[in-house]
Amino acid sequence: MEPMRREPQTSMAGGTRSRCPVLLLLLLGVTARLASGVVSDGFVEYIGSGQKQDDMILPVPEGACAVRLGNDATIRQNLNLIRETTYSITFCAARTCAQAERLKVSVAAESGVLPIQTVYTSNGWDSYSYAFRARHSTAWFSIHNPGHEDDPACGPLIDSVAIKALNPPHLTKESHTAGLSQRSEHADNMLRNGDFEEGPVIFPDTAWGVLVPPMSEDDVSPLPGWMVMSDTKVVKYVDAAHHAVPRGARAVELVAGREAALVQEVRTVPGRHYRLSLAVGDAANGCEGPMAVEAYAARATLRTTYESRGNGGSKRAVVDFTAIANLTRVVLQSYNHHMKPDGTLCGPVVDDVSLVGLR
Repeated sequence: MEPMRREPQTSMAGGTRSRCPVLLLLLLGVTARLASGVVSDGFVEYIGSGQKQDDMILPVPEGACAVRLGNDATIRQNLNLIRETTYSITFCAARTCAQAERLKVSVAAESGVLPIQTVYTSNGWDSYSYAFRARHSTAWFSIHNPGHEDDPACGPLIDSVAIKALNPPHLTKESHTAGLSQRSEHADNMLRNGDFEEGPVIFPDTAWGVLVPPMSEDDVSPLPGWMVMSDTKVVKYVDAAHHAVPRGARAVELVAGREAALVQEVRTVPGRHYRLSLAVGDAANGCEGPMAVEAYAARATLRTTYESRGNGGSKRAVVDFTAIANLTRVVLQSYNHHMKPDGTLCGPVVDDVSLVGLR
């Protein structure tokens, strides 16, 4: 394993050449810093924006360069971290010609495999997130291509990478006390991060949000307080700078129909009454048509329909239920699959989710 060479040369479309920067990791925030440069293992190739592969032009979403990871190839960098702090990592990735591409993301002994075979943008690039809890003050972060293709040019492309320290999941004040009538026992939202304001980095120059992958209950979530339950599908974390968000600066778009669900478990008292409410809308991204979001809590089911014109808007939905256990699982999912005119997957937006106790 040797360090990446400085200012490597890359062939460009039309025979031009460009100097690509050696550093790929961009740190947003002040809680971590670079400990050393990026190093590589295996076949790692710089790709210039506009470079051709067969009849396909390879775009680069930010800057002039990206890297391609060949068979069993890895890029890694050593990080200085704060122990016991939770971090999220965001990176842009694109598949090329392989049909079942995956990426293994590792920090020290922790790792996760992210499927990237489903593309959620028209230009082929998606932003992915991964989270971990720092066990040591330094750790190697790596992105690895575990694939083995006959054509090494079929390896995935990696562009911008960022890391962010996540704040612990927080409880928020219920903002719709007027709709609770006199039955509300308190206005404290029992859900952590119910407004989705805490989450992974969204690159300011990318308009497609960040995909939050499925995880097991033992994994650390890039979306504090919430888990994504699915085999291979994701939800999309979106911002108000590029999308219509019902409240605040962040929300979640349910882009996988019934194949993925947002889940959070809350401590409840059996026999007591509670109210679950949420905002349902569209992201103003051209996703049109009738939409429906299903919410489950204890034995209660709420299906909220929303007619989207693709230009933003939202409505509020409420369901009351009686707890039947000490832990109640709140589940949110889209009832159907949806697709934009360009063929990319989309779906309803959920935001401002609250759970309060009733008298």
